[in-house]
Amino acid sequence: MFSDKKNANTTPSEPGASQNRINEGTHINGDITSKGFFRIDGVVEGTVSTPSKVVLGKNGVIKGNLSCENADIAGDFSGNLNVSQLLTLRSSANIKGDVVVGKLSVEPGAAFNATCRMQPAEATQSKPPENPVYKRSERTSVETTQQLN
Repeated sequence: MFSDKKNANTTPSEPGASQNRINEGTHINGDITSKGFFRIDGVVEGTVSTPSKVVLGKNGVIKGNLSCENADIAGDFSGNLNVSQLLTLRSSANIKGDVVVGKLSVEPGAAFNATCRMQPAEATQSKPPENPVYKRSERTSVETTQQLN
């Protein structure tokens, strides 16, 4: 009736299905690209790119570029940060550089010394069609009064 097994239907090729961890004491120079979630507690100098979430731990450091869907940052980041959805800065976060986000959440105590531009998620989401019922009439009040008489 009850099972301890997790959902076995997720495949590693789906974004967010696989997890990557860079532990404290690890130092990586170079670019990292993955389709899965990242947890970084070490140091990365280069570019990190994923269509999933990145968590930068309290002792984690990224010097370079980060491009992801969501980011939760508690450590040090310097460079270009591009988060298409939500960027959460914890109280211990230290951010320097250029930031482009969809949404931003900052806890008190976070150091945010960056240029920041907020832009909606992808422009591929189309606007709902405009409802003509709510459209303002172009008639003047004189024209409307004349039609009522």
